[in-house]
Amino acid sequence: MITSVLVANRGEIACRVFRTCGELGIRTVAVHSDADENALHARVADTAVRLPGSAPSDTYLRADLIVKAAVAAGVDAVHPGYGFLSENADFARAVLDAGLVWIGPPPEAIEAMASKTRAKQLMGLAPLDLDEVAESDLPVLVKAAAGGGGRGMRIVRRLAELSAALESARAEAASAFGDGEVFVEPYVENGRHVEVQILADAHGTVWALGTRDCSLQRRHQKVIEEAPAPGLPPELTDALHQMAVRAARAVAYVGVGTVEFLVAGGQAHFLEMNTRLQVEHPVTEAVFGLDLVAEQIRVAEGAALETDPPRARGHAVEARLYAEDPATDWTPQTGPLHRLTVPAGVRLDTGYDDGDEIGVHYDPMLAKVVAHAPTRAEAIRRLAGALERATIHGPTTNRDLLIRSLRHEEFTSAAMDTGFYDRHLPELTVPAADPHAPLAAALAQAHAGSRFGGWRNLPSQPQLKRYATGGEEIEVTYAYGRSGLTAEGVQVVHADPALVVLEIDGVRRRFEVARYGDRVHVNTTTLTALPRFPAPAPQHAPGSLLAPMPGTVVKVAEGLITGSSVQAGEPIIWLEAMKMQHRISAPVTGTVTALPVTEGQQVEMGTLLAVVQETS
Repeated sequence: MITSVLVANRGEIACRVFRTCGELGIRTVAVHSDADENALHARVADTAVRLPGSAPSDTYLRADLIVKAAVAAGVDAVHPGYGFLSENADFARAVLDAGLVWIGPPPEAIEAMASKTRAKQLMGLAPLDLDEVAESDLPVLVKAAAGGGGRGMRIVRRLAELSAALESARAEAASAFGDGEVFVEPYVENGRHVEVQILADAHGTVWALGTRDCSLQRRHQKVIEEAPAPGLPPELTDALHQMAVRAARAVAYVGVGTVEFLVAGGQAHFLEMNTRLQVEHPVTEAVFGLDLVAEQIRVAEGAALETDPPRARGHAVEARLYAEDPATDWTPQTGPLHRLTVPAGVRLDTGYDDGDEIGVHYDPMLAKVVAHAPTRAEAIRRLAGALERATIHGPTTNRDLLIRSLRHEEFTSAAMDTGFYDRHLPELTVPAADPHAPLAAALAQAHAGSRFGGWRNLPSQPQLKRYATGGEEIEVTYAYGRSGLTAEGVQVVHADPALVVLEIDGVRRRFEVARYGDRVHVNTTTLTALPRFPAPAPQHAPGSLLAPMPGTVVKVAEGLITGSSVQAGEPIIWLEAMKMQHRISAPVTGTVTALPVTEGQQVEMGTLLAVVQETS
């Protein structure tokens, strides 16, 4: 019987595993990097162990330190979560060799399936030979052999781009998973990403727990997932279940796992088997009424499953809330998360609490929000409505994108595929700030700053406030009168620092206002308060390339020095942030006139990386 568990992970998944352990009466132990010393997962566990000596981005890849921590903490078992070492057979063996229970599949099964190249061979498939990729094979997908989450993946449409794609994919995979092996396979355009959740015990029973559709992806990383996958013919669903069970039996699988497919033209193309718990497992839990983490623990203790799985009921949809700006190439965002709440009736899985800092070292996912309802349409409506009413105070997020995606006709009609954002991103990221939000922010600030309740003995000039939102600057005016605050075109019904009520064309609207420094949140609109008389903006030479986020310069283009000639669009610097590599390309064809950064250098957002002077 397992009585204590160490989770070899961080963030949302560690907190999620701890929650189930607490319900089962199991003592919990967290591990953390120095950067995560005050992270939520380290705070909610019964015990936390620091992993010393590694850079924050590598800490959770140190199997030796984690096993040492587990032994020192006296736990019975180790749960790997997802990502990091969750599909590392050597880590699983090290846990077992230490006399601990491994809450996962046998190392041999991980070895057979965690490498996507070996998994394909096991399923009778083979990747393309790296040395023999030809124009006729294009487009192709470069893919990391280990891990997942879109890291180490690149689409290649021109043969000349293959070498650079292989190099950057290897570097990204090595950073995220400690394994730089990659392979190449044909890229199926406009397919649906469909997967099957499996659960197997050590007594020969394998459950296929329905399907999930995960087609809405950015950078090959899932954004919205649902169960069951809508619109699949029954015969195709049955075939997917059978292939998934066959894959599990082929490697004597034990525990939870996911078999992934690309469905196009009514045909299923095997992608990989993930030998771990998936990020999107909550939608399956909702539909089948299961706790998959509890089932993992039961199976690890040797319990047998029933002959048949429980019956599926209803539909569930999950949205991943990221600290990122989809309108600027999905740029990760950092800073304090002041507040995160969602309405009752939906599930929130998160690794953050109010006041926590979103750093640069790890994935920018803030939370997963899950809705379950009797029908797909009801689940979508419930999730979109919950996101719309959620309180999210902090860095820019993809909340608006999620809401618009869920309400997009292509999604509501289940006609989506993996190219959804390639087609629709511009329309889904058009700024849509509430036009009355700046006035509400100004009135709230005016009330907070008034010593005399807003009253003036003599008439005064209108007050002016300036705000920035969606790349635009907005000016609003209001005045103090004998009756209090007034503004043109609206009636100010109520104003205090946290709530403004305006009557607009006979309709009363409430605006909840929260201010953190110069950042102002008004309902779902985020504003930046600007000084009335702005200071001159920093001057940069034409062609200056500034860091779009905090991160590490991991590579400067080979041979690039001051005086080098570059072509417009040519990558010249690679910046790594939150386990993803971002290419910084030359804005024009010209000459590099400044290159003040070096490989390995940490930079803040706005740091000058290079200057490219355009050829006259």
